[in-house]
Amino acid sequence: MTMRPPLANLNGELMPLDQVKVSALDRGFLFGDAVYEVLRIYKGKPWLLAEHWQRLVQSLAAIRIRGVDLDRLKRRMFETITASGFQEALAYIQITRGAAPRSHAFPVSATPLEFMFVQDYADPYAGKRVAGVAVITHPDLRWQRCDIKSTNLLGNVLATQAAAEAGCAEALLYKPDGTLTEATHSSFFAVIDGILLATPLGSEILPGITRAFLEKLAARIGVPFHEQHLNKDSVTKVSELFLSGTGAEVLPVVRVDGQTVGNGNVGPVTMRLYEAYQQAVKEFASARFGSGTCRRFGLCL
Repeated sequence: MTMRPPLANLNGELMPLDQVKVSALDRGFLFGDAVYEVLRIYKGKPWLLAEHWQRLVQSLAAIRIRGVDLDRLKRRMFETITASGFQEALAYIQITRGAAPRSHAFPVSATPLEFMFVQDYADPYAGKRVAGVAVITHPDLRWQRCDIKSTNLLGNVLATQAAAEAGCAEALLYKPDGTLTEATHSSFFAVIDGILLATPLGSEILPGITRAFLEKLAARIGVPFHEQHLNKDSVTKVSELFLSGTGAEVLPVVRVDGQTVGNGNVGPVTMRLYEAYQQAVKEFASARFGSGTCRRFGLCL
């Protein structure tokens, strides 16, 4: 079946994605002077919208992009989702500092560029959640403010390419001392003695939206959680390992650098968390729009 093309919105104007034109002097293009968010759409509704929106606000503030009407931006996102007709989709939002003569310092005046698109999403991880995936470890080559969701992703790109060339789904990034930080485009969790572990929050990792939601789910189903650094040389000694992200949701890892994790199968804690995640998504997707739904799921405009 042929998938419908993505629908874009550039500064409020709807158009097919392949018709979008952005100035060659846009600072997002020249410098990566931009931030972004990616949201999952279930049944035509953006999942964890309030959390994604708060992170977008924090990213804009961190790199001092001002002048963005966030309420208008949210309305434009809903208009684009509705006009696209997609029910199961991804929404990508990117804000750049705008176009200006090329100079490293902030321009005296520039209008932020607001770009987004919505595309159909056929979950590529469905089968992989049953058998689990393999990952590699790779040096973390990124800058020191990974807590900002910026478009400066060259380090992520190089590590992802290394994983692809190794026939793996992802790369776990590590610092010079071997400390693991996160994966190239997802967070990761480990399980040791029934305790769920994740990298402590800080400037070295992105505060994952799915990660935070899974922490809440863990508390709800009685799985203890603790922030703790792991080392790449000991990661295969954990009993379970999985990735989390907007697209991946919960993705079990069964091999790291060719070595088996646990018994090589998807672990019970991972399965419980994914079942709880599926149930939460099901409740969200089946809920009708209304004031109660708006408040509960952060969908208020």
